[in-house]
Amino acid sequence: MKIFIETLGCPKNFNDSEGIGGICEEAGMTVSQSPCDADVIIVNTCGFINDAKTESIDTIFSMARLIEERMENEPSADKPLLIVSGCLSERYGRELSEEIPEADIFMGVNDYERLPEIIAEKKRLYRSPAPGCFREFSARKMADNPYSATLRIAEGCNNRCAYCVIPQIRGGYRSRPMEDIIREAEHMAGEGTRELILIAQDLTEYGRDIYGSLMLPQLLRRLCAIGGKDPDKGFRWIRLMYCYEDKITDELIEVMASEERICRYIDIPLQHISDNVLKSMRRRSTSSGIKDTVMRLRKAMPDIHIRTTFITGFPGETEDDFDRLYDFAGEFRFERLGVFAYSREEGTPAGDREDQIPENIRAERADSIMRMQVDISREVNEGKTGKVFEVLVDGIDEEGAYVGRTMYDAPEIDNTVIFKSDNEHRPGDFVNVQVLDAFDYDLVGVEVKKGR
Repeated sequence: MKIFIETLGCPKNFNDSEGIGGICEEAGMTVSQSPCDADVIIVNTCGFINDAKTESIDTIFSMARLIEERMENEPSADKPLLIVSGCLSERYGRELSEEIPEADIFMGVNDYERLPEIIAEKKRLYRSPAPGCFREFSARKMADNPYSATLRIAEGCNNRCAYCVIPQIRGGYRSRPMEDIIREAEHMAGEGTRELILIAQDLTEYGRDIYGSLMLPQLLRRLCAIGGKDPDKGFRWIRLMYCYEDKITDELIEVMASEERICRYIDIPLQHISDNVLKSMRRRSTSSGIKDTVMRLRKAMPDIHIRTTFITGFPGETEDDFDRLYDFAGEFRFERLGVFAYSREEGTPAGDREDQIPENIRAERADSIMRMQVDISREVNEGKTGKVFEVLVDGIDEEGAYVGRTMYDAPEIDNTVIFKSDNEHRPGDFVNVQVLDAFDYDLVGVEVKKGR
């Protein structure tokens, strides 16, 4: 039996899909790279905001049409099974099962280990409650060349932000035992992973529930020690995604600054700078705390690139609140910034508020900050012209040039480096590239010898 997995959404969903693939292979199935020859098609959905929901539903119908076309061409063949999994299915499984008859099975995020059984049973709906502790996948299917890969250190979230449904979908925060993390990390290093991307709904909360204190710094030290001092063993880059500002301690900053394997990069979803809005959002951060944390990070690591996200048009956001956010973006000049117009989500405290901002104003406010950010991004990139950076090769573009990233760029999210080379490279190679030109979100360069 062949299965095909279409994954939408964030890196955590892709990590789930690797678990799905491994579980199915352990059960004797084969993971296909195309839906055209699959016996089972799984759409692993995202349901975080309205745009993600729309994309997920469009993909479900696209796969349903593909199945219909296959049956028209091969009427005697067995009809492939269409399964919808992931966050959208966890949140709206019952409603979707009634409204989308084209799909055969809807399952949530807590039933992946049962997938072989679910395929055999073919019941309509599967949704189990979140477990009380971190649940390991029994298997994981990674890429043939897993040079860049994610490592999940926790599941769920306790932050309960007023606009967010993740705790409803994923449950409360559950840290993964450190020894289990290290065991998987050692295996990944042995399989050739050079860039390790740590993921969780909140990395900085790691350890509090099972160890009684925030343990991310201690975990990072142990991950950095894998492979010893041999540069060809262990991880070359360790990247931190989804850190909450109020838990970025001096100890964490010291570890980041002192361990050369940790990328000078951190993803901190700040969301706003107005204390009024932050309080309404139920964020624990304050304006002064956010500014202090950013300055502490930049003082300890002057070259650090901070990725953050803002939300504009949150209910009750005044013109003054927005002006504070706009001015903050211009003053602190984040190297990587995304801005989202507020998405009203049913079942959230923010979604129930009556002081909603008109959708066009939400979008205009987001666009105005992003127009400024384009200039900031270009100026940051122009500052790299003439310098040499270590670049991780990701592939080759249509014109035959190599495409890669610096340590300042997460895959599929941030900037790319396009460069020429007289040498042959494969994804996962590290090369030195001199930047010759800079654009809004890309760098162009040429490979140079080490030490140039």
